[in-house]
Amino acid sequence: MEKLESFNHGNRGGLGAHLEAFGDLRPLYSQSTAINQVQNLKTHFMRTALRCISVVLMYAGGLGGAARAQALDAGATVARESQVWLDQALAATRPQGAAPLRMSVTVGALDSRLTLAPCAAVEPYVPAGMRLWGKTRIGVRCIDGNTRWNVFLPVQVHAFGLAWVIRGDVAAGRVLTDDDVVQTEVDWALDNQAILADPALWLGQTATRALTTGQALRQGMVRPAQVFQAGATVRVLAQGPGFVVSSDGQALSAGVVGALARVRIDNGRILSGIVLDMRTVRVDM
Repeated sequence: MEKLESFNHGNRGGLGAHLEAFGDLRPLYSQSTAINQVQNLKTHFMRTALRCISVVLMYAGGLGGAARAQALDAGATVARESQVWLDQALAATRPQGAAPLRMSVTVGALDSRLTLAPCAAVEPYVPAGMRLWGKTRIGVRCIDGNTRWNVFLPVQVHAFGLAWVIRGDVAAGRVLTDDDVVQTEVDWALDNQAILADPALWLGQTATRALTTGQALRQGMVRPAQVFQAGATVRVLAQGPGFVVSSDGQALSAGVVGALARVRIDNGRILSGIVLDMRTVRVDM
């Protein structure tokens, strides 16, 4: 028993010495607790920040979506108003003296890179130098909005009507006859040159260039045929206020209907006049 108590007493002293060597554990516990609290605060802060960022991004996305929706609404307004305006404008657009034409128009799309501000009223117009014919464009401007803008839209105008179309190849310089053409419906607006709808405008005239099957006859494709050569005898009608004098003369140049020709009359005088037909020249005095 004495040995056991002596051992316990010795060990108690040893254990106390060992515990004292470790020092007070409370400060270590307090530091660990503080670190955990800081880490918890950091985690809470990060989670809160992420939630805030998510809200901000959702809000920004909503604003972007609203902006895109407004831009789409503005683009739709431009297309709608342009179509209405074009339909009304084309109803009054037809070449003078032309047969009734079946008009239609296709409105193209705005540049996808454009973002238009909201606008309560837009005004379509025809830009300077453009016309509502064939492949063209119109302008559209905002006239009632916080931000005024001006854009251009591509459009394609069609004008379908009867025309005279080449039915077989015609060589340049050949005189056109009824057998060279057929009447069918074509798009007059495919070319800026006017359609020769009246046969009097092309019948008996000469092709200015080679014409191919399917071509509609237009201005510039024919010219009046030559009706006499230089040296031919022609009738000269000299007219002025209250008088008309007729005499024979000699052509000094080739005669083309509607064009000027030079003639020499009996007294040797040389005059210039308009060729009326294959043997008549009119001279205005």
